[in-house]
Amino acid sequence: MQLEKNIFQSKIMVPILALFACFLWGSAFPTIKISYQEMAIASEDIYGKMLFAGYRFLLASLFLFGWQIFTKKGSSLKVRREDLPFLIRLGLMQTTLQYFFFYIGLANTSSVKSSILNSLGTFFIVIISHFLYRDDRLNFNKTIGLAAGFLGVIIINLKGDFNLSFKVIGEGFIILSAVTSTIAAIMVKNSKHELDRVLLTAYQMFIGSLFLIFIAIFRISPFALQFTWKGILLLIYLAFVSAAAFGIWFNLIKYNRLGYISIYRFSIPVTGALLSALLLPEETLSLRALIALVMVSIGIIMINRDNRQKGTSGSRVFG
Repeated sequence: MQLEKNIFQSKIMVPILALFACFLWGSAFPTIKISYQEMAIASEDIYGKMLFAGYRFLLASLFLFGWQIFTKKGSSLKVRREDLPFLIRLGLMQTTLQYFFFYIGLANTSSVKSSILNSLGTFFIVIISHFLYRDDRLNFNKTIGLAAGFLGVIIINLKGDFNLSFKVIGEGFIILSAVTSTIAAIMVKNSKHELDRVLLTAYQMFIGSLFLIFIAIFRISPFALQFTWKGILLLIYLAFVSAAAFGIWFNLIKYNRLGYISIYRFSIPVTGALLSALLLPEETLSLRALIALVMVSIGIIMINRDNRQKGTSGSRVFG
């Protein structure tokens, strides 16, 4: 445990781990789009997307269970009965709801736009932390940062004629995904359950993925997806992204202040937008998208400008 704390509180390792997790998340935007094409999942096929997401997170949970057994030398995967309600709630919020909104939203808007809108989660965390943590209050820097970030979100939603372009099942669902992600982060941060973070991540993914799969197979066959070799490799990569990124991030949340580590999330929209423009023929990195990326990045940096000088744990107002 002491080694774990050193890794996830180290001034050198925290930025490396945080940036690696954010790079993985950013790479998921174009990878999911490519997977839809490879597996012939139509934009209106809600249940196909839920099934694909369920398989992804089920596989990711198995990766983490295997890692736990390997690193702990056969350590039991059992959890206490009193921990189960929390794991179910977290799985529903972090995996089922977040990725229900994310997968459908991503299919109905561009990857570049989605990667920028998804960064709203950082701003939601800042606002909520103002009310939950005594040492994470809003100040001038954070207020300017919030204004810059939301301006970036508005810019990315503007069409050429300066009318807002917004679809509930597109941009709206991406924003709802960011909201559920924020709630899950607060749940993990405030949890008093002494669970190993790898096990916590694995169980919430396992539980959340089962809900996604069970809902989907009420309407479609569990074999409805076209599993080509390329599709299988994409699914394995996305499962690795989930297992590695969430495993790292939940540990960072446990040992650091939310505001302290959230500065690194600015790299998610940057990575997502750049990789989408590089890998997807239909995606372009327009001047408007570049301006929005800059505004969002400035916003997150401003919000966290003085957090580096603060402590790591944060004190709660409630509980």
